[in-house]
Amino acid sequence: MRVLVFLLGLWMAGTSALAQDADAIEGVIENQLEAFNNRDISEAWRYASPNIKRLFGSPDTFGMMVQKGYPMVWDNADVQFLELRDLRGTLWQKVMVRDARGGLHVLDYQMVETADGWQINGVQLLPAPDVGA
Repeated sequence: MRVLVFLLGLWMAGTSALAQDADAIEGVIENQLEAFNNRDISEAWRYASPNIKRLFGSPDTFGMMVQKGYPMVWDNADVQFLELRDLRGTLWQKVMVRDARGGLHVLDYQMVETADGWQINGVQLLPAPDVGA
């Protein structure tokens, strides 16, 4: 019985920690999306991981990449957070956003925890789900 209580306690602690991480991760993504809508590239840059900052080198280059490669992030609305997943020790947050034309897109945000808190380490546009009649 003690083993069961111990395991239950570990599970609850892990669930609580993941819920706290989920809140923090959603906050980071929301803040970056808001910064893009406000065209505050320096603020959006704050939420990028060191790896992303090395890759793009400057906020301006980063902003141009997002504007051209992720227009649904550049002009986003109606953000909805879907599931947060742990894939081989890396947290991925699915996010559905509506673009400026009303289209829906699902993105997968790879998150890393740094000394500065949670940061975005990459974003993937997921394929649109097949919808059949």
